[in-house]
Amino acid sequence: MAAAKKTAKKPSSAGKTLLVVESPSKAKIIGKYLGSKYKVIASVGHVRDLPKSRLGVDVDNNFEPEYINIRGKGDTIKEIKKEAKAADKVLLATDPDREGEAISWHLTHILDMDPEDKCRVMFNEINKDTVQAAIKEPRTIDNGLVDAQQARRVLDRLVGYQISPLLWKKVSWGLSAGRVQSAALKLICDREREIQDFVPEEYWYIAADFGDGFVADLNKIDGKKASVKSGEQADSIADELSSGSYTVDSIKAGKRQTKPYAPFTTSSMQQDASIKLGFQTSKTMQIAQQLYEGVSLKGIGARGLVTYIRTDSVRVSAQAAAAGAAYIKEKFGDEYVGNNVFTNRNKAMQDAHEAIRPSDVNLEPELIRDSLTPDQYKLYDLIWKRFVASRMAAAKYETMQVLIKNGRYEFKANGAHMTFEGWRKVYKTSNPEGEVNVPKLSEGEVLDLEKLIKEQKFTQPPARYTEAGLVKEMEEKNIGRPSTYASIISVLVNRKYVKRVKKSLEPTKLGFDVIGILQVYFADIVDVDFTGEMEDNLDGIELGNKEWRSVIADFYKGFSEELKVAEREVERIEKEVVLSDEVCDICGKPMAIKEGRFGRFLACTGYPECKNTKPIVKSTGVKCPKCGKDIIEKRGRKSGKVFYGCSGYPACDVSYWDMPTGEMCPDCGSMLVRTKGRNGTVKCSNPECKYKEKKK
Repeated sequence: MAAAKKTAKKPSSAGKTLLVVESPSKAKIIGKYLGSKYKVIASVGHVRDLPKSRLGVDVDNNFEPEYINIRGKGDTIKEIKKEAKAADKVLLATDPDREGEAISWHLTHILDMDPEDKCRVMFNEINKDTVQAAIKEPRTIDNGLVDAQQARRVLDRLVGYQISPLLWKKVSWGLSAGRVQSAALKLICDREREIQDFVPEEYWYIAADFGDGFVADLNKIDGKKASVKSGEQADSIADELSSGSYTVDSIKAGKRQTKPYAPFTTSSMQQDASIKLGFQTSKTMQIAQQLYEGVSLKGIGARGLVTYIRTDSVRVSAQAAAAGAAYIKEKFGDEYVGNNVFTNRNKAMQDAHEAIRPSDVNLEPELIRDSLTPDQYKLYDLIWKRFVASRMAAAKYETMQVLIKNGRYEFKANGAHMTFEGWRKVYKTSNPEGEVNVPKLSEGEVLDLEKLIKEQKFTQPPARYTEAGLVKEMEEKNIGRPSTYASIISVLVNRKYVKRVKKSLEPTKLGFDVIGILQVYFADIVDVDFTGEMEDNLDGIELGNKEWRSVIADFYKGFSEELKVAEREVERIEKEVVLSDEVCDICGKPMAIKEGRFGRFLACTGYPECKNTKPIVKSTGVKCPKCGKDIIEKRGRKSGKVFYGCSGYPACDVSYWDMPTGEMCPDCGSMLVRTKGRNGTVKCSNPECKYKEKKK
């Protein structure tokens, strides 16, 4: 900070250091670790951003972003400035990722600090030793991380704010088309088209059951892979097999090891929590954030339970690996200690963070269960077991493959027997190898058939994406980053482009309409490969191999041309229009039914020359007790909340929050209404009257 500011400080504050973190809960815990010489406050996320009311990016001035203080953050910024002025030193300890680095960078601008000063503090886990050690080694702001975040923010703004108005014109008001969300939506829509176009094919499963759970599948016919396409063929095979005998042709014994899974990345944690715990990705990230920021433990105090939760890395520190090995040795014995090495998908980024792991492996889930909510316990238990298992020895099996001949037909059975649990002692999975029990046999032995299994089957279409499946696909296709997967899915659902059907994600008609337009006019935006390449460019910016404005310029050259074409041709987009029976009372043209933020409404087909709109009237069939006109369903202009009001408004202002019944209260004569919900009750609309009908 400037020397002039230092001289203005009060003597009573001498020696104070201000530490700015992101969340209030983290500030509270870290404040206890550091003591009275530190003041720890929270920025509560970002403090500056692009304006919401306009593009906020000067495309003619090398894509200069126009940052402003976020509305509603005035008091927070005022407090940070006040505390910074009173402190001798300011340290910025926002989250250890691109967003966190950008928040620290923005704070240096708000506080008139030099970003080249050593003001940035990083810690991957929240415990006393780690935090105190990090405070002693501040560094300068990492411009690569900041520029990568700026590039992503500017890219998303250029796409979202310039494509969305086209969707408003031709599909529905209020729609938007995010850069990464659109590529994810295309994955979901493409999968749905595969399902719709799928034609099932018949096939038959044939197996020999020799009793006691020993079943061998038909493997080959005349030395070629078996393929049975019809019932007639299956019956013919069964007839042939009935006249022959089943002889053990060969037995192949072996040994196999299965290594443990790597510790969790953000993506694998989201997938496992979805599959094993039934958590939506947004819920997983919310609970994981709580575990990272800190929980008050009985007899121990407040502390963070897991390392930073937004990471692509499977690396663990040498200290964590040693602690894991020591725990395993003490708990299970030397033979259970593994020496596993896991590699990252993106090797250049591998030192950014560790994998997600428990901050202290000795804090077993059961020991702290009483201090956690049920959901916190479930996720912590999953993270803890995954890490411990990753440090353990391989599971070992004795395997056996048996080939059984009957004439020109060959059957095959695979068996395995676990001889050493290894990591599976901690990380349980059901039927991990998916193999059958094979009894002791000898070559040439003739087997007694208990029954021949013949089952008609049909090929199945690809399944819709679950949240876990979509997260896995986005990771493999390099769409977005693990820290954004939860928000991507939430945005698609909230915008009604996608709906949750049981545990699957199904695109809506609106989702198909949006993708249809984007594919025609903005092919790159929905192209999975293009989106993946852009993520690689952002990584290159972070590593200092690319300049962020050049990356934006290369993208915008093609995108701006697509925009011009789309704006010129948008009126020619053929879109199904559902006409109503009403005509516009301004120009006389038909009124079309449109979808809006709060449901359906009528809009003039003469748009943009005529912009007349009006609500679709839903009559309740009840007459207004004041003027005799119809009571109709309405929605609040701002809230969208349903209420019931007189169609004679504004001359008549009768309205109800609950559905009017048309019956009058026997006590006071006011309208009786039925409350919302499955078990709605009939009561008086007069708040001063307590009449309520008893349920039958």
